[in-house]
Amino acid sequence: MNLTFKIWRQKNAQATGKLVTYQLNDISPDMSFLEMLDVLNQKLILEGGDPIAFDNDCREGICGMCSLYISGRAHGQEKETTVCQLHMRSFKDGQTVTIEPWRAKALPVIKDLVVDRGAFDRIIQAGGFVSTKTGAPQDANALPIPKKNADQAMDAAACIGCGACVASCKNASAMLFVSAKISQLALLPQGQPERDKRALAMVRQMDMEGFGNCTNEGECEAECPKGIKMTNIARMFREYYRASFTYEEQ
Repeated sequence: MNLTFKIWRQKNAQATGKLVTYQLNDISPDMSFLEMLDVLNQKLILEGGDPIAFDNDCREGICGMCSLYISGRAHGQEKETTVCQLHMRSFKDGQTVTIEPWRAKALPVIKDLVVDRGAFDRIIQAGGFVSTKTGAPQDANALPIPKKNADQAMDAAACIGCGACVASCKNASAMLFVSAKISQLALLPQGQPERDKRALAMVRQMDMEGFGNCTNEGECEAECPKGIKMTNIARMFREYYRASFTYEEQ
């Protein structure tokens, strides 16, 4: 396969970036998208150029690091697929592919295709945890949980914090991510002690980070590589309003 790439290049956070065109030939259709970027970087290095900076870690669709905007779609055109799981056979020979970083004020570009997702970490630090005793783990059946709750909690816990929801939303809203983390813990007994405090703290931190509001258009759900549902956003609002009336800060 022979492809043309228009890739966002930006020297640092303060620099003005631009799209730079690259041609890559003899691409194996069995390569993953990140392997293709590795080959392109090797070519640039051998030519004395500056390799393209991009995030990656597990390359198994688990860590959420491979956050790229590919030809107008977060993680590319394949449904519920991360960039590291996207293969070059998804593209046509001779196609021009545009690769950009996430575009959001709260997720600023560091270099090239790398963005600072520290805002997500600060939201989790604000309330995405539970109080639990250390020591030997409890038996699996010590805390009976209705199957419906367990299933919904597991579905919410599938969120990998990649930021595709933010990148695909016209308002750069992080509500799908935040609601998944709030829902995951609100549905389980272990999450009850901090339930109200968590909802208030995480939503407050989300607003402080500069993410936009949700207007229920559904781009986030459509582009989420793990299929997180917008019903979690409704649950987050219920948790937030409940806490607003019942929780007294110490």
